[in-house]
Amino acid sequence: MRQVLIYIPIHADSPIGPPGYVLMLLAWGVFAAISLYRTWQSTGGFSSEFKSTLVFCALFAGGLFVLGEVLQVERLPVFGYGAALVAGVVGSMWVGGRRAKLVGVDPQFARDLTVWLVLSGVVGARLFHVIQHHERIFKGCVTLLDHLKAVIMLPDGGLTLYGGLILASLTYLWICHKNKVPAVRFADAAVPAVFVGITFGRLGCFLNGCCYGARSDLPWAVSFPQGSAAWSALVGRGFLPENAVQTMSLHPTQIYSSINGLVLAALTAAYYRYRKGDGSVVALALIMYPLSRFGLEIIRWDETGQLGTELTISQFVSLGVVGLGLVLARWSWTHSAPQLPSDAAAVVR
Repeated sequence: MRQVLIYIPIHADSPIGPPGYVLMLLAWGVFAAISLYRTWQSTGGFSSEFKSTLVFCALFAGGLFVLGEVLQVERLPVFGYGAALVAGVVGSMWVGGRRAKLVGVDPQFARDLTVWLVLSGVVGARLFHVIQHHERIFKGCVTLLDHLKAVIMLPDGGLTLYGGLILASLTYLWICHKNKVPAVRFADAAVPAVFVGITFGRLGCFLNGCCYGARSDLPWAVSFPQGSAAWSALVGRGFLPENAVQTMSLHPTQIYSSINGLVLAALTAAYYRYRKGDGSVVALALIMYPLSRFGLEIIRWDETGQLGTELTISQFVSLGVVGLGLVLARWSWTHSAPQLPSDAAAVVR
C-alpha cells in the first residue's frame, strides 16, 4: 500500500529541492507544444478542438504557477489512488480509440467520450457511496457546508464502482444519441476499454487500502499499515485496537479485482469477432462481471449484509445486472442486426 507515491517540490524556497513548478512547467510546455501541433495538423487549423486543447494547457500551467507563487505550496503529493485512476483513463482512452475504428466511429469521438464517462463515473460512484454509507459520512455534520464537505471529501476512497458504471452508462447513451452514434454497436467494440479502466482503478484501491478483503492465512495475504483506509475502517468497526500498527492479514481483493478486469478485457476483445449480433459482447460483459463481482464480495470485508440478509448492496446489484445481461443476450441472438465491416470506411461522428 502506498497512499502517496511521491512528493513534488513546488515552491522555490522548498528545502527539498529545486522549484518543482518550474520543472513541471517546462515539461508541460514541451508536452503542450507537441499536443497543439498534432491537433493543428489533424484538424486543419484553429478548430474548436485546438482551442479546447489550448485552454486546457493554459489552465494547467496557470494552476502550477498559482501553487508555487501564490499559495506558496512547498510540495505537491501524488496520490497512488489518483495516479492509478489517471492511468486507467489513459489506458481506456487508448483502447477505446483503437477499437472505435472497428465500427466506423471516429477515434477522437471515442477519446472525448472517455473524458465525459470518467467524470460522470466518478460523480455516480461517489453519490452511490454517500447514499449507501450516509450515516457514517454525515456523522457529526451540522451545517449545510459540513454536509457539502462530507460529500466531496474522499479520505477512504469513497467510490462505489457500480454507481459509477450506472451513471456513466446513462451518460454514454445520451452522448451517443446526441451524436447519432449506434450506442449498442459501438459498446460491443469499446467494452474492453471499460475493463482496462477497472484494472488500473483496482490497483489504485490497493495503493489506498480501500475495498479490502477478509482475514486470510494464504501466502499472498497482505496487511495494511496504521492510518490506511483499511486500518481506519477496521478500528472503527471494533475489529482492531486503536494502537494496532497494522491490520491482520487480509485477502488482497483489490489485486483479485484488477486481475479480473484484465481477464474480462481480453475475453470481451476476443469474443467480439464471434458475436452473433449487436449487443452480444455487452451482454457477455453484463453477465461475467457481476458474477465475478458477486464471488469477490464473499471474500471482501468492507461491506456488510443488507435487507436482513448476508448479501451486500453490490451483490444485490450484481443479480439485477446478470438478469439484464441475460435479456440482452437473448435479444442480440434473436434480433441480430447487420454489422459494419471491421474496416468500415465511413466514420460516424
